[in-house]
Amino acid sequence: MNKDAITVKDLKIIYRSLQSKSIKKNLFHPKKSERSNFEAIRGISFSIKEGEIVGIIGKNGSGKSTLLRALANIFAPDEGSIDIHNHTMSLMAIGVGFQTNLTGRENIILSGMLLGFEEEFIRSKVKEIIEFSELGDFIDVPVKNYSSGMHSKLAFSITSVLETDIMLIDEVLSVGDARFRKKSENKMRELISDKHRTVVIVSHSIGTLRSLCDKVIWMHDGEIRMYGETNMVLDEYLAFMEED
Repeated sequence: MNKDAITVKDLKIIYRSLQSKSIKKNLFHPKKSERSNFEAIRGISFSIKEGEIVGIIGKNGSGKSTLLRALANIFAPDEGSIDIHNHTMSLMAIGVGFQTNLTGRENIILSGMLLGFEEEFIRSKVKEIIEFSELGDFIDVPVKNYSSGMHSKLAFSITSVLETDIMLIDEVLSVGDARFRKKSENKMRELISDKHRTVVIVSHSIGTLRSLCDKVIWMHDGEIRMYGETNMVLDEYLAFMEED
């Protein structure tokens, strides 16, 4: 039996924000600022085995992307724990991980180093990453000038060429032109054919999850509504959405 690649126990993620107040109230009552808390992840527990491809689905605001960012160590747990058992891990997500004032080429090097790879190895892969991304001369343009499609192409290309043990994917396959989406899906199938690679995919695409995933986690209001075999969970989710 495969070992656990990811183990989550009693995970809670809480967003905290100051409630807005008028300038007058802030001036005369500076110590009475009120905070509002929102529990985005509500004490969930689950495990994912090495080599499994697991999808995460749910309505907007259900906690899907928050969970993925917690797994990627972008958000620290307020309670509970996440253990990736010494595996290397990468996150593909729009708006995450790039320094927007740097060029695409510079972000390739930076992203690779943040993933734990040696600079010499990353530089040996730069040409392959650029060719896969199809960005051409835009690779030497600051990322802040990229469209969301260009951003996703670069993010996917970096993570798919600089292969890690665990890949976390947030809607990247659904962004960009149809031809690149098909190319990305083919590359993803190639990557997940490695029985030791673990993949977690957040997506609203039922078709993508049915075709790629062994299991699916259904998130609802920060909790796991259901976790199990892909078709069983997705059928229950679709029935729920039709009733809602």
